[in-house]
Formats: sequence, C-alpha cells, structure tokens
Amino acid sequence: MKRIPLLPFILLIPIILFTAPPLHAQTQVERIEMLEDDPGRPMTFEDLYAFGRVSDPQVSPDGETVLYVVTQYSIENNNSNSEIWAIDIKGEESVRLTDHPASDVNPRWSSDGESIAFISSRENGRQIWTMNPDGSGQKRLTDISTGIGSFTWTPNGSHFLYSSRVYPDCKTDACNKAREEAKENNPVKARLIEQLPYRVWNHWRDGKVSHVFAIPSAGGVPVELTPGPYDTPPIDLGGHQDFVASPDGKEVAFVKNTDEMLAASTNNDIWLVGIDGKNARCITTDNRANDNQPVYSPDGKYIAYRAMSRIGYEADKYDLKVYERASGRTWTLTEGVDRSVDEIIWSNDSRRILFTAQDGPYKSLFDVPVEGGDVLRVLKGVLELQYAHMDTVKTIELGTYRHDFRLHPDGETLVFMGERMNHPAEVMSIKYDGQRIFDIRQLTTTNAELIEEINMPAPVSFTFPSFDGVDVQGWIVAPPDFDPSKKYPMIYLVHGGPQGVWDDDFHYRWNLELFAAPGYVVVAVNCRGSVGFGQEFTDGVNGSWGGAPYKDLMAGLDFVLQEYPFIDRNRVGAAGASYGGYMMNWFLGNTGRFKALFCHAGVYDLVSMYGATEELWFPEWEFEGTPWDNPEMYEKWSPSRLAGNFKTPTYVSHGQLDFRVPVTQGMQLFTALQRQGIESRFLYFPDEGHLVLKPRNSQLWYGEFHRWFAKHLMKGDQE
Repeated sequence: MKRIPLLPFILLIPIILFTAPPLHAQTQVERIEMLEDDPGRPMTFEDLYAFGRVSDPQVSPDGETVLYVVTQYSIENNNSNSEIWAIDIKGEESVRLTDHPASDVNPRWSSDGESIAFISSRENGRQIWTMNPDGSGQKRLTDISTGIGSFTWTPNGSHFLYSSRVYPDCKTDACNKAREEAKENNPVKARLIEQLPYRVWNHWRDGKVSHVFAIPSAGGVPVELTPGPYDTPPIDLGGHQDFVASPDGKEVAFVKNTDEMLAASTNNDIWLVGIDGKNARCITTDNRANDNQPVYSPDGKYIAYRAMSRIGYEADKYDLKVYERASGRTWTLTEGVDRSVDEIIWSNDSRRILFTAQDGPYKSLFDVPVEGGDVLRVLKGVLELQYAHMDTVKTIELGTYRHDFRLHPDGETLVFMGERMNHPAEVMSIKYDGQRIFDIRQLTTTNAELIEEINMPAPVSFTFPSFDGVDVQGWIVAPPDFDPSKKYPMIYLVHGGPQGVWDDDFHYRWNLELFAAPGYVVVAVNCRGSVGFGQEFTDGVNGSWGGAPYKDLMAGLDFVLQEYPFIDRNRVGAAGASYGGYMMNWFLGNTGRFKALFCHAGVYDLVSMYGATEELWFPEWEFEGTPWDNPEMYEKWSPSRLAGNFKTPTYVSHGQLDFRVPVTQGMQLFTALQRQGIESRFLYFPDEGHLVLKPRNSQLWYGEFHRWFAKHLMKGDQE
C-alpha cells in the first residue's frame, strides 16, 4: 500500500543538547498568541479514537525494513484490533502484512531475516505464529493452553522464549489445561486464599504464576526455564524485557522475586539459566532493591541491567549497571547522573551503551562507554522539522517524547517512536555517529490526513519559583481558535504516581488537547514527586503527600493566574486520577479556590486503602510503615479526616476492577459528599480497572468530564 509522501524531513536548526533557560512569562504569552492563526477544527472524542496507535518498531537484520504495529479502535464495536505493517528504512512505502479480525502483535525478525514471528489470537487464544517477510505463509507454531504472554526469538534463531501464566505444580501443558477446565466446570466459584498478594492490578492470581519457557523455533516440546512459585516477568516493577537469551542462544537471563512476602517486596533479581533449564543462579544477590531489564552485549561478554539502591522504594533512581560474564565483576555507569535509566541499547561493537531517561518533561537519549566515563546527552527536547504535504510547507515540532529505540545494523541509525502532546506517535529515525545527530526522518505517517484537519495547539512549557524557591515546570495548552483578548476558563490537572510526570506525549486516557478542545485553557504542573527533575525532587513527595506537592500546585496556580491574563480566575476547575485523584480530595479539604473538581480512581482514606491494595511496599514506603506502626502519618495525610471541610462540587469516577486503588475509595468519597449535601456525581464502571480502556466507556467518561466542567465553568462569573 503506497503511503502519502510527506518526506524527506530537513533539519532546520542544530540539535540542542541541553534545555534552554525558561522563557519570560511575556514571551510565553506571545508564543501562545501565535496559536490563534492555526487552521483546523477542534478535536473530538471520535478523532481521538480514529487515530491509528503506532508501536513496536523492529528493524530487519539487513536494515532495509522496519516492522511496526498499528492498533485501530472501533467505538461502534467497542473493541480494538492490531495489525502488523512494514515500511522501508527510507520511509517511502508501507505495506500491511496481516489483516485479520483477531489482533496480530509483537512482530520479531528471525536472525537471518527470512521469517517473522508474531503473536496472534486467531486460534486457541494468544499463540506464536510465523510468516514470510512479505506477509505470506502465515501459520501457527504453538498450541499452549494457557496462551502466550510475550515472547522473543533467541539471537541464533534456534528457540523462542515465551511467558505464560501457569499452575506452578503442573509439569506439563496437559496438566494446566485439565486444571483450567476443572475450575471452569466447577459450580463453586469461591477462592481459598492463603497468602498475599491474591490479586494484582486488575486480575486475581488464582494460584497461577508467570513462567518462561523455551521451545524450538521449528516446533516441539517446551522446556520450563523458571519453575517454582515465582513470577517471570515479575508481578510489578519489571523492565521493558525481563527475559532474554545470550547471543549464542545457550543462556537465558530473566527477572524474578523470590521473597516470601511478595506484596511488600521490591527485590526483583537478575537470574541466569541454561537454555535447557539447568544451572539457574542469581547474579544480584547483594542488592535487596529492584534489579531488572537484563540486556546482553552483542559480543556476549556483558549483561547490562537497571538497578535501584533503596529497599522497598519503587520510585528510586535506576542506575545502569554492567555484569561481566567471565569474571562476575559488576560496575555502575551512571552514579553521577541524576536521571533514572529507562531503555538500554548496546552499540554494535559492544563498546558503548545508549540509554534513555526521563529528562524534565522530555525523554532524552544518553551515551556512555561500557567501562565507564563521561555520560553524553545525545538528544533532548524539540527538533524542528520541515515537510511538504500536498501544496503546503510547514514547520512542526515533533517527537520530543522518544522511546522504543532500536539500533540499525549500520551502527548509526536509530529507529524509535516519537510523539508530542499534539501529535500521536509515529516511527522515526535519526543517525548518530558518536558525535552528532543528523538525517532525521519520520518514517510512518499513519495519522497525517486526520492531523491536518484538527487544530491541536502545541503545548508551551513554563517554569516558576515555588514556595521554597525551587523551580517547578509546567505545561499550558491553549484552546483551538485562541484569542488572547478573551477570558477562558481553566482546567488544572494533577498527574498520578505520585512519582509520575506530565511529559510531552500524546496520552489517550488523559489527553490535554481533547480537554482543551471545547474552549478551556489546560494547565498541568510537574509538582514535587515528578520524575525527570532529579531524585531529590522526586523524593519531595515521600511522607508529604499533601505537603510540598500541594504547595507547588498552589504556587503554580498563583503563577499562571498572574502571568496569563486570558485565564479567568473565577472559572477554574481541577482534575486528576490516582494520586491526582488524591490531590482532588486534598483540595476538597484544604482550599475553596476551585469551582468544580473531577476525581478519578482517587485515594480517599489511607488506612482502608492500605488494607485493600495489592502493593503493600508502596504505602509502607510512602507513609513510613504500616497503619499500626505509624498511625500518625496515615492520619496526617488522609483526606477523609478533612471531610467536614468539603464544599466544592465534585465528580467521582471509579472502576470495580481497580485493585490498586480499590473502588471503595471512590464510594467513601461519594458518600461523604452526598451526606453533606454537596453537589456530586458518581460514575461507576463494573468492567474497568484503574484505567478506563473500553472505547464506549472512555466515550462516556470524556463526555461526563466535559459536561461537568461545562456546567460549572462555562457559565460562571466572568471578569
């Protein structure tokens, strides 16, 4: 299928390796005023779900082709479907390789480039399939009764490694199948629970764990590599890939946590085992904090991985470590870098490691020698690119949030996903020769035509001094058809986590462009606790959930109301989810500055939250112990104790399958509001967890969000 020719891109300005100083507020206003001439119509919910969601780029061994996945959603059918596509490395022609009502995902090249393996749910659940590079010859390889979670090909092409949730005492697939059938046919659905955690995120464990198996790539009997009552990948705090084979295919590195009280432990470890399942051993026993994401060097001499240092803390800085296989020596490469390592990419000669890290509100790329030395920031912030489309030439700022990096066989080209708040993710590429970035390209243009129709103003970053003089960063998104002479209502957003971040990405569940579309100015501040601004800044929320972050948010609100005259200070609302929902509840008890609030999956009562959540290490770290060991801390920061102060109209939404912040948190909040006669609504999803994922549920959620704020902000007093 011939794609719309938007390429090539031409670099207009040099790469800036470090963040420019924050612009003065007046300059920020001028930048926002420039948006008033942007063409296009306001974004709708239907637009959000019409975008093809591009992901998972994979470069062929010969470097000529990139595979990727496009997921399309259907509001009418209330579902989604994913297909595998291919595009040449120059970005000139794309072809769809799969076309089936069942999703096809996770494409992976064989080492010789003669075959593509992928996961499809066409027959017998999720199974590994193979096809030729042109999409022909599609056939199913596995028939595993418990299905395939994820998989990878060994570099030598001899085996597939795959994960599957199984009963740990079952030694064969037939045993697992019989056990599942017996459970399904049993009219008694009661669960006998003997240990924590008995449920995770949005599913019950039901006695099963995730194990990794090796199966010959030509087909055959799988070998269990990770037996026992432990999960690989781990139940939480894992990396991008937590099981991988050595270059010669003889060894497998994997991650698991063997602590007895798993619900209160972050002690994931790196293990090694033979491809035959023998001689398993742990190489990170000295670290009781989290270790994950092992990546073999191309020459097989080393394993790079990520490691935290503080026990029980899920938001500690990830350092980049290297394990030398022959000697067992381990060293750290990022001790002096105040950023947390994300993805790990080896150079083809095994002499350097590239890694990504959250770097302020962006994703940056770094480069470091394998034996240690200076860490170079290769890529950060905005690249300005130019393209010709039909009769138009325009400059865009695309791809400040870059992820899923793959290194081309030429050792210079990096293929990755790039996106912005006002531009969905597409496959991009750059060349990096160890000193400079050049030849920037956008390879895929899945959403080009729809983007041309919509007015999505670019986000503008601002910085302000907080209550203690610390600089805090935030984003402001203007509405379409912005007129600086008018007054606009404002929606103030608080992110989850609390160790999260408002970064420059295109978010489908909390989309700032869609929030702004009906005529709101949207502001999102990266308060204390946000990641990417240094570990001390991230730690600023620990033991202070309603303290420093709340003060940052109030200082940020003061700043934008003073510096942006087009914001109507009498029509300001706020919204947040998870920890952001907690902050809505904290706002309820501590301030009357907002006309209306919207709380999704928010924490309301810290003691009852502790008793029902599945991640006990999280509250025990954040509040310095259990509720019976440190009741004062739980009492101090629990919004429920301030319910008598509540006055602001509040919308509550929550999902029954939310096991992270259980649904009773939302129910308790709604009861407190209703009992005091405060205007409130409760949107209850029996079929959603912590996130609202189903298209029609999402449509309802966004609709209610906009209706709630339209009622309270669009008709308020105006200056």
